[in-house]
Amino acid sequence: MKYKEVKRAALNELIDYVSTCRDVITENVYPEAINMFALNLFRPLSPPTNPVGAEFDPDEDEPTLEAAWPHLQLVYEFFLRFLESPDFQSSVAKKYIDHQFMLRLLMIMDSEDPRERDFLKTTLHRIYGKFLGMRAYIRKQINNIFYCFIYETERHNGIAELLEILGSIINGFALPLKEEHRTFLLRVLLPLHKVKSLSTYHPQLAYCVVQFLEKDPSLTEPVILGLLKFWPKIHSPKEVMFLNELEEVLDVIEPVEFQKVMVPLFTQLARCVSSPHFQVAERALYYWNNEYVMSLIGENATVILPIMFPALYKNSKSHWNKTIHGLIYNALKLLMEINQKLFDECSQNYAKERSMEKIRQEEKERKWELIEQTARKNPKYCEVRAVFGDVNGITCGMDALSISKAPTEEETVQLSKEEIMRNTLNRENVEKVNQRDVGFTQKLSELPPDRQTEKALEEYKRHDAYLRKLGNTE
Repeated sequence: MKYKEVKRAALNELIDYVSTCRDVITENVYPEAINMFALNLFRPLSPPTNPVGAEFDPDEDEPTLEAAWPHLQLVYEFFLRFLESPDFQSSVAKKYIDHQFMLRLLMIMDSEDPRERDFLKTTLHRIYGKFLGMRAYIRKQINNIFYCFIYETERHNGIAELLEILGSIINGFALPLKEEHRTFLLRVLLPLHKVKSLSTYHPQLAYCVVQFLEKDPSLTEPVILGLLKFWPKIHSPKEVMFLNELEEVLDVIEPVEFQKVMVPLFTQLARCVSSPHFQVAERALYYWNNEYVMSLIGENATVILPIMFPALYKNSKSHWNKTIHGLIYNALKLLMEINQKLFDECSQNYAKERSMEKIRQEEKERKWELIEQTARKNPKYCEVRAVFGDVNGITCGMDALSISKAPTEEETVQLSKEEIMRNTLNRENVEKVNQRDVGFTQKLSELPPDRQTEKALEEYKRHDAYLRKLGNTE
């Protein structure tokens, strides 16, 4: 303990000395300072203790904290003061902060301690800003980490921090974008959406994607088609995250680019509105509270309304959640106000389609009946019936299950403005959910919390909450 206190006091003294004194960072200091940083921090990381991928729950699984953090924190603080000192010269330091140094620095980004990853994020950001010649190499190595994470391990603790760094880097990209950067978006950022642990880094990922679209609107089409390609089929919380990100993309989309993707986009939104998971349907219906999205829908109503009307009308009658009914009537009301004539045409076409559906169903039942009659004439029919029982109508019945019940005369589609107005929720009373705040209820663990870990995280203050924009980066 005595020597630990001596080391702590020495590190505090070094921090104060570098922070307050000038003209103290001479050429002889660089190798010693950088070597001290490397000896203290570059180490084999402990085996992971938390669950892998989607099994990790930040609300239940407490992070594993580094036992030697009191000293490691002082080393990080010294090195950051060293990098930020007015006396620091990158031309001298580049002899010692080389590719091998950066590779080892990125390796410890996999630390389970969130406090260490926070300092590493700031350190890496400072180095990227000061060493222009290292930028391409740093981006390449970060790409390699992402490739390994996506296609091999699906496990890395520092993905969110690396994406946060990239967010500030992308913000400073010079225009026009290089092909390297476009490739990074399409082959790295988009495939990151398919990893099971998306929830641990999704806000940072969505920010990076939106930054790219603000830089180059022509990337909108491949980005939206990429999101639709990786759209989750059975994971409802992940689907809500995709809907959040998609609305962020629509907030910055150009009208010309919107027209290129509106058909597949609203086809997917129609599926979401029809989702039996009420949070997915609810999140999709909140798009109708976005004024810019509604303006885009209004300009392209002739294409969008025929896509959305069947899903909206069907679920206004059949969805199990009453809140969804109100949101759907609100959406129908807004669509009616956009184009009353087109709305009536869609209503009539939907009624005709339902009638045709009934006719098709009757035709299928008639054909199955003919098949059964033919089967009865087969000499082996009695033997088959003795083994399998009476299969009369089973196939036909199964086929009918896949098709929604055809309308009766009383169920004929009759949508009037008065009916919609009666059922519409007052738009002002519809809760507008911020796209970044939509979530789902999680049951917290009943296990007793680790008070020591909680206390350590509460006492820790982030060194740098916001990263500066790196202008005119390569």
